[in-house]
Amino acid sequence: MEHLRMCTVCRKMRPKAELVRIVKPKDSAAAIDLTYKVEGRGAYVCKSGECIAGAKKRRVFERSFRGAVNPQVYEELENLTELN
Repeated sequence: MEHLRMCTVCRKMRPKAELVRIVKPKDSAAAIDLTYKVEGRGAYVCKSGECIAGAKKRRVFERSFRGAVNPQVYEELENLTELN
C-alpha cells in the first residue's frame, strides 16, 4: 500500500516519493527532510516549481509550524526543483 500525503500548496494527495517533506523538530529550526524520518511536525510540498513558488509566496510553512521559517529553506527547495 502506497502512503499518500497532501501538498500544503495545491492540496492534492500524492505518494510520498512525489513530495518533499519540511520538518520542524521541537527544539530546532525547520529544515528539509529527504529521508522522511526526522521526528517533528512535518509539512509536504510537491516537487514542482509552481508549488514551491506558491509555498514561498503564501508562506505556508510559517502557518503549518506556527512560527518563522528560515528563508534558506525556500532557497534549498528551489535548488531541488532545478535539479529535477
